[in-house]
This record gives sequence, C-alpha cells and structure tokens, in this order.
Amino acid sequence: MASVPMQQYLDDAGLNRQHVFALEQLPAEVRAPLELQPHERQLILLAHAGRRLWQRVQAQPGAEAIAHPIDTYSVDAARRWLAQALPRARCRIVYPNGLPAGRHVALQRLGGLAGWHHATPFMLGIDAHYGSWFAYRVAIITDTALPPTPPRQGSHPCLGCSAKPCISSCPSQALASGTLDAMSCQRHRLQPDSVCALDCPARTACPVGTGHRYDSSQIRHGARASLAALQRLAAEREA
Repeated sequence: MASVPMQQYLDDAGLNRQHVFALEQLPAEVRAPLELQPHERQLILLAHAGRRLWQRVQAQPGAEAIAHPIDTYSVDAARRWLAQALPRARCRIVYPNGLPAGRHVALQRLGGLAGWHHATPFMLGIDAHYGSWFAYRVAIITDTALPPTPPRQGSHPCLGCSAKPCISSCPSQALASGTLDAMSCQRHRLQPDSVCALDCPARTACPVGTGHRYDSSQIRHGARASLAALQRLAAEREA
C-alpha cells in the first residue's frame, strides 16, 4: 500500500492500520456528515489490529483512572504523529468525538472502501488476516496531498466458511437466521450471570485471525462499555 509518513511510528504506537482517502472520491453520503471546508482534501483513517494498542494503553501511567483510555491514548498518539509527520498541515480530528451531536463518521463504510471490513453474522467487521480483532480509532480530515492508499485486496472469509461456528456458539441463538437478532442478543446479555455479559462466544468461536485475538482484559474492557450502554437503555425503557 502507499506509505503513510512515519508509518513505523504509528505501527509502534499500535495504530497499525492506516488508510488515506481522497475526499472527492468518497461517496456523497460519507462526506455529508463531515461538514467539509473548501481547503480540505483528504481523510486519514487510523485503526488498530491485534494486541499492541491495548499493551500501549495499559503501559500509560494512570490509564486505569481515565474514563475512555483507548480513545484518549489513540487521539494523543495521532496528534503527536501529526505534529511530527505533517507539521504544516491543517488537520481536524472528526472521530472520536469530533463532530456535532447527531453527526457520525461512517467508519464501517470507510473500512469497506479500504478493503478492511467485511460483514459477519455477529455484526463486526472481519478480514482474512486479523479476523474481527481490529477497530477504528481515529479519523482525521486534512488539507494534505498524500498518495491515496489503494484498497487492501482480500476475500471475504465468511463466504468460504461452511462450519459457521459463530452461529452455533451463540448461547441466545441470536444468529440462528444467519444474521444478528439484536434484541435477542441484548436480552441474553442482560440476564443475571450471562456468559455473554463480558464476552461474545460467537466472536471468539470464529477461526479467522485467532493469532491476533485480544487478551481477556481488552475483551472485558470493551464489553463492559457496551453492557453499561445496554443497561442504561433498558432502564430508560422501564422508566
């Protein structure tokens, strides 16, 4: 792929997936929420894959006291990179928390355009190398003229998977139809002592990219956040 300036710096920081998009080539529905300015030309998408980012986050002093340690670390690392690699560029971070309420960066769509993201029955992105063990971390709008990154070439691993262990491993049978029944999944996660509360057996049953699977502390960290959101939503429904 086209090289990003100081790519090794980002790799070492754990932001080891990078893609440069030309804004003019993005679909209109992807550009629309970004409130683009005339001078802005590119979107740089940074993601992590595998375990390194979490290791870097945990090594930060006081990380356990930060409300959103992954977001905080990723944005700080991206800003340090921008200051060194693109010191004259005009940049703004639009993800995370960079757009007004109600506007969202189409991360999964961008991941698909980058060749990183294929849909799974359990509704996470997957590719043939990392499996589902990656996530979008920072999106930056810039006035740069970097070489756009060619899409990553790779087949959709789910299409050649006949066993479908993700479906059979789901305790709530929320994947029985081949696609996620979100309400069934949520109800099961909210049950007392649910095995799905802080893990996703369907995801961990997937055989793709197992060498890059997050360690248990990272899995629990992400699951705690989503479980808390479900609990808040359930409480609002009952109020």
